[in-house]
Amino acid sequence: MKKKIVSLMLAAVMSIGLTGCGEATADDTYKIGVCQIVEHPALDAATQGFEDALKEKLGEDKVTFDVQNAQGEQPTAATICNGFVSANVDLILANATTPLQCAAAATTTIPVLGTSVTDYATALEVPVEEWTGASGRNVSGTSDLAPIDEQENMILELFPDVNTVGLMYCSAEANSKYQIQLIEAELDADGIAYKEYAVADSNEIQSVFSTAVTECEVLYIPTDNTLANSTETIRNIVVPAGIPVVAGEEGICSVCGVATLSISYYDLGYATGLMAAEILLDGKDISTMEIQYAPSVTKEYNAELCETLGVTVPSDYIAIGE
Repeated sequence: MKKKIVSLMLAAVMSIGLTGCGEATADDTYKIGVCQIVEHPALDAATQGFEDALKEKLGEDKVTFDVQNAQGEQPTAATICNGFVSANVDLILANATTPLQCAAAATTTIPVLGTSVTDYATALEVPVEEWTGASGRNVSGTSDLAPIDEQENMILELFPDVNTVGLMYCSAEANSKYQIQLIEAELDADGIAYKEYAVADSNEIQSVFSTAVTECEVLYIPTDNTLANSTETIRNIVVPAGIPVVAGEEGICSVCGVATLSISYYDLGYATGLMAAEILLDGKDISTMEIQYAPSVTKEYNAELCETLGVTVPSDYIAIGE
């Protein structure tokens, strides 16, 4: 009799466990932790798109978001992500590379989706030759990498007589360095000279950019959160010097750049939200979900700075804000 009771109890426990791994029920509610590295229009748009997609798929009364900003600090991002794990959230959205790395370090069981992350292999320290497109663990998401070859083509299209391109990035951001390496390969193939200018943090932007504008005819800024958070400072250096900036995304370009090959960060976040819905509602295995990319890119220009700096853009460029 005792054996029979134990068997029934084990069967009940197994049944409960299997139900937890399956599809969601109509009564389920979800708590999502969102760690965003800094306040910035592109990252804000990605978070908003993510929230909108999940509210649409789950229902507004079925999901709550704990959105926290790391203010650009890795230790703060780590504290936030560890807090989400302690609170046993159902899923973590890591908005930008540093939050992704912190969330991945904080948990191996809670699903972690990244957005506004350029290269997941670099962020997760997976050798390129071993990367298959999916992480094989509790991490997936969307990449904000616009085609680097097309960005380099844009530089040559707008400035065909350029001699030296200044490549600007923050050395603390692995994905920024990754983009710089990609565009260097493109510039090498076209025989265009370039110089790297790395800042360790925002405190070095003034001095590093002041040097770059005296040594280069054009500057390139990738999708770099440190520089994106200091666009007014950059503008106040490059505009008086008469040096144009080609940017990796619209938010940077709208303040201090002349042109960009832009993606929609809202759409990127929305796509991430759809991935989250698949995980939470359908029980999809995150470890097999391949990284997704922006479906389209747009050539955009900053009309004000193009006029100020005397830059003429082709007719297929769209003015930012139109």
